[in-house]
Amino acid sequence: MTRRAADLLIDCLSAHDVDRIFCVPGESYLAALDALFERNTIQTVICRHEGGAGFAALADAKLTRRPGVAFVSRGPGATNASIAVHVAEQDATPLVLFIGQVARHEAGRKAFQEVDYAKTFSDMAKAVWTINDADRLPDIVAKAFQVAAAATPGACVVVLPEDMLEDMTASAVMGPAQSPQVGVGDDAQLSVIAKMLDDAKRPLIIAGGALNAPEGRAALQAACNTHQVPCALTFKRQDLFDNTSALYAGHLGFKVPRPLVDRLNEADLILAVGTRLGEVSTQGYTFPRAPEPDQPLIHIYDDAAPLNREYRTRLSLVADPTAVMAALAQRTAGQHPGDRAAWIERLHAPMKASRAWSARPDGRLDMGPVVAALTSTARDDAIFITDAGNFSGWLHRYFPFNGRHRLLGTVGGAMGLGMPAAVAAGLRCPGTQVITFIGDGGMGMSGAELATAVQYDVPVKVFISNNASYGTIRMHQENAFKGRVVGTALKNPDYAALAEAHGARGFTLATIDEAESVVAAALAQDGPVVVDVKTDVHLISPNATLDDLG
Repeated sequence: MTRRAADLLIDCLSAHDVDRIFCVPGESYLAALDALFERNTIQTVICRHEGGAGFAALADAKLTRRPGVAFVSRGPGATNASIAVHVAEQDATPLVLFIGQVARHEAGRKAFQEVDYAKTFSDMAKAVWTINDADRLPDIVAKAFQVAAAATPGACVVVLPEDMLEDMTASAVMGPAQSPQVGVGDDAQLSVIAKMLDDAKRPLIIAGGALNAPEGRAALQAACNTHQVPCALTFKRQDLFDNTSALYAGHLGFKVPRPLVDRLNEADLILAVGTRLGEVSTQGYTFPRAPEPDQPLIHIYDDAAPLNREYRTRLSLVADPTAVMAALAQRTAGQHPGDRAAWIERLHAPMKASRAWSARPDGRLDMGPVVAALTSTARDDAIFITDAGNFSGWLHRYFPFNGRHRLLGTVGGAMGLGMPAAVAAGLRCPGTQVITFIGDGGMGMSGAELATAVQYDVPVKVFISNNASYGTIRMHQENAFKGRVVGTALKNPDYAALAEAHGARGFTLATIDEAESVVAAALAQDGPVVVDVKTDVHLISPNATLDDLG
């Protein structure tokens, strides 16, 4: 069958089970948009900024564990979307970004909005292909989806010259390629790991995002229960494990209290599973200490590249983290030396105590009372989304994630995920409560996607920490240059009024006493809601005020 390359492209996407794309339209891929017109199996979600489209596709991928898909136009569209390509690499999230390009006869001539995408994305994307021959389209699309999803997941970029999309081709649709399967390791290796866990006096598991699926969470919990090993979670992965479990040992995020890290460092064995052991989770490569950890380190990941790259391990294993945890859960635990119960209590008791939020006696408002209200009103399967910023620290500290909640945030730390991710989550999981925390800085970067939420009737619930500051940078500024504030102050709109202007419902929360009723009212609304939380900039994090810094 002969057809336009544009039509073949959309048929190939359908063959890869793509049911939704996020885009900002552009003249360089009009033929692909026209092909979508004929097919109602793929929803085309129109975003207001290419960064928002990329972030929405990333959030969709985090929820489905399949590559998210975004389409953008050449030049400015592609460079706007580059933030999502970078976050995909940092967060190990599969993304396929399709970029319109100048016509083939214009390539290499510095044509209008021409960019060499192989150069531009070489340090961020796993691969970049330009489809100059329409007959190659099915093969390249299949490769892009396979490579994006393969360990370690990341972004692949497919460049579409606009004239190529109009070419006729007889190439057949090509479905998904068979991905290589990573095993569980041999029985001898698993026996060694199990024995090391049981023989240690103070073992600790550090669990990461490769376990972020229902079966991975269940296997992690079961292995910890079987061998009675406490579990700490990596940055933005606090939802992987029941925080109320006696085996929950904390969350290794940005600027966590030093006593937490000191307690964890008392471990005499670390099993890192499903994590690359990146900078934030390891507190700047100090826990475990690089390159020679202070305790024996076992590292399990489904990609050989991170293993023994920063750390010398006692044992490293290229294996499916979920399969390894499930296998360990099936092995009968041996006798534990020392007082394992005391070690478990030492790690969990401070975490349990720190979740008890109490109102400030001076009445100043932070995000604490919002989180406190959500502990009793959020559903057991709610999806929480955090944009980048200190305000998310209150959620990390005070909310008891139950192992069924979902938490979406950027490990890469980019601002702007919050609103696009809320849209993507609401579309992907209709009927599920989607609760989003955004700072005023992040709202300024991607808040235009509130219009997308309204356009598609996505009932997001958005809480904006409005402290009139780029708060995290202000914190670092006060640490380095006490009292010398420049470049971090903001003058913000009335976000409740802005929400109403978009067609959403807007609330203002200005005092601690209002928190419970405003949160309840926001969650009770059927459509999209924005709550303008008038937080005090001096309450810069859950662990410090501005007066404490410098």
